[in-house]
Amino acid sequence: MTDPLLAFRAEFPIVDRTTYLVSNSLGAMPRGVPDRLAEYVDQWADLGVRAWAKGWWEMPVSVGNEIAPLIGARPGEVAMIPNVTIAQTAVLSALDYSGGRDTIVMTELDFPSVRYVYDGLATRLGARIVAVPSDNGIGIDTQRVLDAIDERTKLVAISHVLFRSAFIMDAAAICRRAREVGALVSLDAFHSVGVMPVDVKALGVDFLSGGVLKWLCGGPGGAFLYVSPEATASLAPSFTGWQAHERPFGFEEEMQYAPNITRWLNGTPPIPSLFAAIEGPRIVRRAGIENVRAKSVRQTARLIELADARGYEVTAPRAAEQRGGTVALDVPHAYGVAQALLANDVIVDYRPGAGIRIGPHFYTSDAELERVVDMIDGVLREESWKPFEAKRGTVT
Repeated sequence: MTDPLLAFRAEFPIVDRTTYLVSNSLGAMPRGVPDRLAEYVDQWADLGVRAWAKGWWEMPVSVGNEIAPLIGARPGEVAMIPNVTIAQTAVLSALDYSGGRDTIVMTELDFPSVRYVYDGLATRLGARIVAVPSDNGIGIDTQRVLDAIDERTKLVAISHVLFRSAFIMDAAAICRRAREVGALVSLDAFHSVGVMPVDVKALGVDFLSGGVLKWLCGGPGGAFLYVSPEATASLAPSFTGWQAHERPFGFEEEMQYAPNITRWLNGTPPIPSLFAAIEGPRIVRRAGIENVRAKSVRQTARLIELADARGYEVTAPRAAEQRGGTVALDVPHAYGVAQALLANDVIVDYRPGAGIRIGPHFYTSDAELERVVDMIDGVLREESWKPFEAKRGTVT
């Protein structure tokens, strides 16, 4: 059977020289990115400070408009932010935790960087964190999350797809419950946007953050924040900067927030990252997110099948509707095995508590899935993981 998505392999040079299976961590660079960065360099060189008037200042929103169709948002509802931690900080800082609504509901499997800022900043702002536990380290029981959301809840801040296991949270049910009690929802969609359909309007989410780093193949420094029009109209972040001002070049002493998505911006934007961020989302849109998801489901199922045939432990959901784009294999000596694969240009990553994470994307061939599992077999059989674990100091 011919896979039409393999036509996009030509857009990503690294797949010609490696087995690239780590798009869950850093997507392959599109071949058009050097041209976009050259465009930035030429504008800076030729125009100097005048380049700001050639679209640089508007790029956080104009590049956000490239993301908007992939999450069901409208133009002007998505702003580019340097990273998700900053985006989440802006959201946190916009809320009042007094008046009986002082609770933020999270889970114990959310990405640590997000938990750090919530544990550090939210508690100083007067909020208390309720972290819903996991029974198995793979998923979170939806009913437990729903039960944790009550009249004290100000914000539900959860991952859409859990980073270690690729477990898909039932965001629709969680958003419904939050609306019932008058709470807001901030969804961390870093591990979902670009590999599965996401629709902020259908979900009814108030905030959604993510980035182009992974499945959108846009490189580091290009995170994004969607804010519903209702939230933008009623809230303003205290963690802010001059780009959020309605008249930033007025250099006024008092903040006057812009009436649109730019009120969620901070200081001067990272322009080179925004130039680099454009190509990947455009390619994903051309490929079609429904097509990308269908292939992801098929290929992750195949990885599980290959692992089961060998008795390797799978740290990922078995049900396709609960599984994102990644399958983690917790094989013996997983750290050393992962390093051995990397040394042979089979690009994967390792996470404690999960194992070797394998993230096929729409440019991945089926043969590459067979290769990575065959190589894991060989590394274990030949014990070629030992030098890497010896260097790490974990060989026993």
